[in-house]
Amino acid sequence: MTVNRRKKLSRYRGYSTHGYGSKKKGRGAGNRGGRGMAGTGKRAQQKKPGLLKENPDYFGKYGFKRPQMYKKDDRIINIKDLPEKQEVNLTELGYSKLLSEGIPKLRYNITVSNCSKKAKEKIEKAGGQVITK
Repeated sequence: MTVNRRKKLSRYRGYSTHGYGSKKKGRGAGNRGGRGMAGTGKRAQQKKPGLLKENPDYFGKYGFKRPQMYKKDDRIINIKDLPEKQEVNLTELGYSKLLSEGIPKLRYNITVSNCSKKAKEKIEKAGGQVITK
């Protein structure tokens, strides 16, 4: 049969220190350096030998995922980055849009799924043509 023992707390009633010695020592979490993971700061990793084994991701930054609205699947290319060929099929090369930065070096015949107005004007001005699908 087990013996019902009084809780320690009730035994300490009437004693102002509750077993901590000085009155100040038992207040708050100051005596034990804080609560929980307090004091495991990033500076003294060598002083926390068990922490890295138990939780290896505790130290360091791990970023966040950008919202979907900022992701763009369009692969774009500028006129200045076009290859040195007159016949260019950008959709076969994996590009989905042609932009107007740069000056056309040749009379390009370009096939692309999407193109900016300014890029189309520049290539047609240079004597080439843009075919959009």
